[in-house]
Amino acid sequence: MTSQNSFTSRAVPSGAAALVVGLTLALSGCNSGGSPGPGGTSSQVAEEKPTASATATPTPTPSAVYKPADASGPAQNVPVPVLPEVAKTETKEGLEAFAKYWFQLLSYGYETGDTKPVSALTSPACTMCERAKQVQQGWHQEGRWLVGGRVTTPSVNTTFVVAPDGNYQVAVQVSQEALSYYNADKSLDSTDPKPADSGSLMLVVFREGSWFVQTVEPIVG
Repeated sequence: MTSQNSFTSRAVPSGAAALVVGLTLALSGCNSGGSPGPGGTSSQVAEEKPTASATATPTPTPSAVYKPADASGPAQNVPVPVLPEVAKTETKEGLEAFAKYWFQLLSYGYETGDTKPVSALTSPACTMCERAKQVQQGWHQEGRWLVGGRVTTPSVNTTFVVAPDGNYQVAVQVSQEALSYYNADKSLDSTDPKPADSGSLMLVVFREGSWFVQTVEPIVG
């Protein structure tokens, strides 16, 4: 099994289709008592002592625990990457932060099969992106899942010079973990070894107040 370019783009298999939180109530009762009347009379004065009712206090909601995928099953409670505030600005720092965020969304797709977040920020004309999404979607259907494939970006740089067509170029060093493909019966279908770190060139445009990826291509040579 081989990896193409900077992130895996394996063909999908044939036939692939697309707290309770407890509330603890501490209830206190009411005490009543009596005592003989003065002068040794037999009268008894009933006395009720009010007590402060405990307020219902909900226990804190435990955060869902992230569990990475392994041979026993797919990843659980995978946190969705959050776009940094700086990545919303048309600045050098903003563009570099956005590029890192984009690859985090790509990595999220390998763990979950959810490609909507990255698709919303990427042109369908990006061939490498579409191939990666096919793998992510295909291997998270009919009980299948992926293990590994996490993508990181050790280095992201841009000269922040806009071309006449409105695109900015971003050079990204991409690192991806080995990837294993599991069937619904928990059998291992195949594996892709960890590819060598590679360089990718992103063409990104800033439009309507946000960044949008036109394409991602390998840097050759």
